[in-house]
Amino acid sequence: MQSVLTSLKTVESDQIGIIIYSTKQQEVVCSFNPDLILPLASAAKVVIGYCITNWVERGLFHWSDLIEDFQLDKDENSAVLFPHIQGRTSLSLGDLVEVMIACHDSKAADSIVQFCGGWEKVNTEINRSYKHINLSSNPRDVENKGRISEVLSVLKAIFEGYHRHPQSWLPVMNGLVRPQDHFEGIPNHMLNHMSGGFESLVVDIGILGEFHQHPLLYVLGANDLPNRYTNNLSDERIVESIKLMYNEYNIQRKKDDIRRDGNELQTS
Repeated sequence: MQSVLTSLKTVESDQIGIIIYSTKQQEVVCSFNPDLILPLASAAKVVIGYCITNWVERGLFHWSDLIEDFQLDKDENSAVLFPHIQGRTSLSLGDLVEVMIACHDSKAADSIVQFCGGWEKVNTEINRSYKHINLSSNPRDVENKGRISEVLSVLKAIFEGYHRHPQSWLPVMNGLVRPQDHFEGIPNHMLNHMSGGFESLVVDIGILGEFHQHPLLYVLGANDLPNRYTNNLSDERIVESIKLMYNEYNIQRKKDDIRRDGNELQTS
């Protein structure tokens, strides 16, 4: 993973962090500034999905619960990705969570949170386990933030929860597997992630690799960047880092394939 770090460290900022978890080794395999606290921007919606799913598993809510008069952000792309829900006056909690994540939709997020009791209630629930995560209705709010290591723990809980109880975690996963930004050289189905950012910030939360072949889980972020609207070097370096991470995953997968083929020959 040294190549990933080397690339990421060329980003022009002192506020850079990354943490990568191997689901095969069941341990963190790369970490740089894991205690860094960053604004989460739209990526906070993954944490909202995590919180709501926990409540669903405890029976406080149900994915079939109907939210009436929900709102969608017309500046986001739900009209393209979910044309069949336009004009609806009610939508199930599960469907709206999927839309929220897939479309980075802050109005959908607020509709969900208000239905479930409000932002203070959501933050109280999150802070039971993650003291350095705080969520707000405005994704650009600097208090909408989280510690990189804690956000990775949330992603790990989502991934493991899906494997234990797929129906419970399906709305969150359905949102994550529909990212709108794809990277050349990485098959679309191999990168399931949620990005966020604004002119001085990039944050990315992702599952990299085949779901059933020990993917890598990662959280990376950089703050206090040169204006990304006029300088794209930081974005290029971050994309390069994710591509290098994918190369590392492919090395692991090829070794697993060779080992599996060898075992099959021995038993045949």
